[in-house]
Amino acid sequence: MSEQTPEPGPPSDPVGPDSGASEPVAGEPAAGEPVAGEPVAGEPAAEPVAAEPEAGLAEVAASSPVDPEQPPGPLRGRDGWEPGVRARLIRDSILQGNTFTVTVLALFTALVVGGLINAFSNTTVLHAWGNLFSNPGHAFGLAWSTAIGAYVELFEGSIFNPHTVAALFQQASFGTAVHNGYLSAVFSPLSETCVQATPLILTGLAVAIPYQAGLFNIGGQSQFIGGAIVATYLGYGVSLPPVIHVIVCVLGGFVGGAAIGWVVGELKARTGAHEVIVTIMLNYIMAYFLSYLLAFHYLMQAPGTVNPITSAIAGDAHLPQLFGTHLRINVGFLIALACAAGIWWLLSRTTTGFEFRSVGKNPSAARVAGMNVERNWVLVMLIAGGMAGLAAATVIQGTDFTLNDQSFGTYGIDAITVALLGLGRPLGVVLAGLLFGALHAGAPLMQAATGTPVDMVEVLQAVVGLFVAAPPLIRAVFRLRGAGGALLVLSRGWNA
Repeated sequence: MSEQTPEPGPPSDPVGPDSGASEPVAGEPAAGEPVAGEPVAGEPAAEPVAAEPEAGLAEVAASSPVDPEQPPGPLRGRDGWEPGVRARLIRDSILQGNTFTVTVLALFTALVVGGLINAFSNTTVLHAWGNLFSNPGHAFGLAWSTAIGAYVELFEGSIFNPHTVAALFQQASFGTAVHNGYLSAVFSPLSETCVQATPLILTGLAVAIPYQAGLFNIGGQSQFIGGAIVATYLGYGVSLPPVIHVIVCVLGGFVGGAAIGWVVGELKARTGAHEVIVTIMLNYIMAYFLSYLLAFHYLMQAPGTVNPITSAIAGDAHLPQLFGTHLRINVGFLIALACAAGIWWLLSRTTTGFEFRSVGKNPSAARVAGMNVERNWVLVMLIAGGMAGLAAATVIQGTDFTLNDQSFGTYGIDAITVALLGLGRPLGVVLAGLLFGALHAGAPLMQAATGTPVDMVEVLQAVVGLFVAAPPLIRAVFRLRGAGGALLVLSRGWNA
């Protein structure tokens, strides 16, 4: 085949500033010569040519984790972070006062304030401070020992007591220590903490779940009473096989509390009645209803007594103890943990939980998106009431075994503080419940060893709630910056 000359195309742009022809550059084809890889007119298309080695290297370099364009300096680690960047981000997050930092600092501040209240409410300390100028060291030392001594006894009564450990190692054998209860004494503080924390976790969840849907449930007391009534009656008034009896009583507690929560949700959905007003009224209604039930033998009062108390539930309705009869921790603690895990899964992994959170953020937008806001209100209050009813079941079936007119205690009020400290999240509620459970478990030893009243625990809980509920105050005290990097202003003038 004879070589054909390609037809002349349109004139090309000049190469240089002069419009004339320029000399061919070495390594480039001359004008009119076919370029390698381009088909020539009249000849069949050539086979595709493999990519240049430089192009392959460029592709490999682009896919490499090491950036070839990285400026000279310290190399990044395998995780992509330059040295010191992660630590700097953590430091900035702390200084800006994120939620976790503010909560920890609020707890620390509450402990300091609680220690000061404890020290300066002690008559011995006040007498020593009356002689401050004559003996200042004694005054400061006595105030310090009073405050710290109370916290030490709280720790030993709720977490770990070194005296019981020393007594354990003085026994002749491990079998003797187990038989005589020395091993149980070592774990008794933790057991009591878990027992006290169980109803606090469940009632805290009863407040935290509606909070996600934009509702404020302060009716934990009424829902607790509803669950306690049903669980107690099923415990002593119905005869069932052992395992089934326990399960029926637990489910009855859930149903009793859920029924009270359902009433709140229905009134909110159908009439627009504010849940705060409704739950406050129901607290009084259920408290008086319980007193009425316990006032007559033909209702729930135990026969042969004039005290407002029911008969003891059957032994096969008791919640099983986890580690023998020497420790009071029972299956109720596992129920509380399971409920917290279930609520986390419900809120973060299901469509129902997404609707709860959407309704809580903006009910109008949720309604426009096709969500049934009223149905979600009813459902979230029903679940919340069930959690409070389960708390009652764990108390009646796990530790008390009877119901009286004071069995509900302060669980409904403590639940608000627990949910607030836990930031309305299941894991936070569990940790807050364990903290308050430890305070309740260590209070008797604190009073016996130091003479500090048990009521100081209630004061400490109130101080914790006060500081956790006031993040701007904590940021101002510790000079933390807000999200924008500037110090937050606590208050403004009327016209600001």
